[in-house]
Amino acid sequence: MADMSPFFRRKAPGATGADAVAKANAARDHLVTLIRKPGCHLCDDAQLVIEKVCADLGVRWEQKDITEDRQLHDQYWEQIPVVLIDGRQHTFWRVNEERLRTALTE
Repeated sequence: MADMSPFFRRKAPGATGADAVAKANAARDHLVTLIRKPGCHLCDDAQLVIEKVCADLGVRWEQKDITEDRQLHDQYWEQIPVVLIDGRQHTFWRVNEERLRTALTE
């Protein structure tokens, strides 16, 4: 084993603890926005996923009610809940935890 080439002893890319820390720090710079309305069960489900992922990664998040913002209502009323990351639409209706986590850490 001592004669093994250094090439074969290297770790796979992204396998270092420093990489994980860098990804976590980058995630903290994001803002997740949940666009929802009262009484929406899909919105409640989306909020649970967002709360979990954002808490795990230290990401800020907010929610906006389409019944209080005419522009949001006109733009998203057929799609709620809608999730934005840094103001850009990430998904709507159902929020996939792994997809959200990946989007915030890449």
